[in-house]
Amino acid sequence: MTETDINLILGLREQSLKAQQMALERYGNDVFAQVARMLPAVEDAEEVYQDVFIKVFKNIKLYDEEKSSVKTWIMRIAYNEAVSWLRHKRPTMLYFEDREGRSDELSDDVVEETLGHPNSETVQLIRAAMNHLPPDERAVITMFYYDEMSLKEIAYVTESIPSTVASKLSRTRKKLCKIINMLQS
Repeated sequence: MTETDINLILGLREQSLKAQQMALERYGNDVFAQVARMLPAVEDAEEVYQDVFIKVFKNIKLYDEEKSSVKTWIMRIAYNEAVSWLRHKRPTMLYFEDREGRSDELSDDVVEETLGHPNSETVQLIRAAMNHLPPDERAVITMFYYDEMSLKEIAYVTESIPSTVASKLSRTRKKLCKIINMLQS
């Protein structure tokens, strides 16, 4: 942990406005990006974003530097707040469901060919396909690819274990490929 991180944590624990502003500047964009990818509307993401930092400032005394970095701890709070919002307030939405289980039949080579080296057209298809995923699957994909979090960090955020995250990531990548194929046809 860097000296800057230590000073930030100490400042947050003392409820320093300067430390709170620093936390917002340092982690605000990442938090907003994560919740915005999970929630249906920008207004909802803004509401959850505020709730996240209220919880961070209120619960900083619970942060344990032995378990995770400050950023990962904050991202866990963001994930949990977004999931909580979805449980209590989300409108009913339909997502792609692979009833026949054919996504699992896709080989890793086919998945890598589709998602591995995307061009601008494929990036647009991936973004469109992501809208057909449930929020928890979309969150895992975005944490891994957009936020470049490790499986261990994602497991901490989602209160899971790395092997479960790896399996979910693999299944979700295959599901994305199937959705992309459906969007192209």
